[in-house]
Amino acid sequence: MSGPAPFSRYEFMIAWRYLRARRTEGGVSVMTWISLIGIALGVMALIATLAVRAGFRAEFVDTILGANAHTTVYMAPERVENEFTDDVYVVPGRIRDYDAMAATLADIPGVVRTAPVIRGQVMASANDASNVAEVYGVTLDDLKAMPRIVDPATSAGDVDDFESGIAIGSGIARELNLGIGDRVRLIAPEGARTAFGTTPRVNAYQVVYVFSAGRYDIDRTRIYMPMAEAQSYFNREGVADEIEVFVDDPERVDDWMLPLLRAAGEGAQVWSWRDASGSFLSALDMEDDVMFVTLSVLVLIASMNITSGLIMLVKNKGRDIGILRTMGLTEGAVLRVFFLCGAFTGVIGTIAGVVLGVLLALNVDGIMAGIDALTGGGAWQPEVRGIYRLPAELRAWDILRAVALSLTLSFIVTIFPARRAARMNPVEALRYE
Repeated sequence: MSGPAPFSRYEFMIAWRYLRARRTEGGVSVMTWISLIGIALGVMALIATLAVRAGFRAEFVDTILGANAHTTVYMAPERVENEFTDDVYVVPGRIRDYDAMAATLADIPGVVRTAPVIRGQVMASANDASNVAEVYGVTLDDLKAMPRIVDPATSAGDVDDFESGIAIGSGIARELNLGIGDRVRLIAPEGARTAFGTTPRVNAYQVVYVFSAGRYDIDRTRIYMPMAEAQSYFNREGVADEIEVFVDDPERVDDWMLPLLRAAGEGAQVWSWRDASGSFLSALDMEDDVMFVTLSVLVLIASMNITSGLIMLVKNKGRDIGILRTMGLTEGAVLRVFFLCGAFTGVIGTIAGVVLGVLLALNVDGIMAGIDALTGGGAWQPEVRGIYRLPAELRAWDILRAVALSLTLSFIVTIFPARRAARMNPVEALRYE
């Protein structure tokens, strides 16, 4: 005649009864609560940290892709002779038939759009203040295609007036005290070339649009100028400095490198957003792994408390174990009873940790705002971190691996004291009772 199936109802009932606090077993109860709270805090910290790290990476990448090209095609540097002094110097390569090249690149499968661009360095000056800025010469349609630049929630002015002025970052506007309708003077070191050298070019432009790309370095240094005006201002008539390329899957931008080089022709070079930020993203990925391992050790330490609590429980329940064995419980049944005692602690602590971790991740913005208020605005520095806020992104995979780690450790550390209880000799347990 076969006995009851493993993990029967009575095994759960006995395990749950042993976990209930009783005055004579206060030490066991305290250890159980310490184990439960430790596991909950460890899982909470693990989930919240993974969510913040995922949110930081997502926000960082989004600010890159929302205001920059996924990859850029440009030409190799050229050697040019000065017509006045006969000196030979190297200048950046120019794309002469840029419209045709842009159309050719746009025909590559997976390429969403292309945009010829003029780029140049200037000194922006207004209201007795100045700032170094990088000018991008683009068309109105290409400017409108940048989601981080034309976001109505973070911009001021009318982007449709772009052809009659310039668009500047909110950082430049703040530092130069500029608003919509104000004029800013741009000074380019490369102006007209004469027999006496190159003279700087100075022009004043009206600010018609102020944007915030979500990145401190972009908002503080970037200016957009109409393509035709930029060609005239930087002596780029009939040419473009580069062609920005946008693909349908920026995370796999490396797959388009070779097709772009072939389509662009001889002398072309390619630079992707991963080339510019790949080392930083790799560092973030490595830091994610290190943080997971570090916090996993905290969960392991909390789980070890289960072992201590179960050893005390087995010692206090020696008489009960002897009685249960004489009543017919097998070693396997006793093992499962005490395994369930530890498993209950691990499961309840894990559930509590998941709830707390999710709540913490969902309210990280408010928490950071409170910390920022208490520290006088020094808790989060955009000029150091690059982005303006600390976001959190809850991912199912992160929650699942945190839960799997906690439960696995909790179950493993439970096995040793449960086996000790199962191997207890019932005669020895009842000898002095």
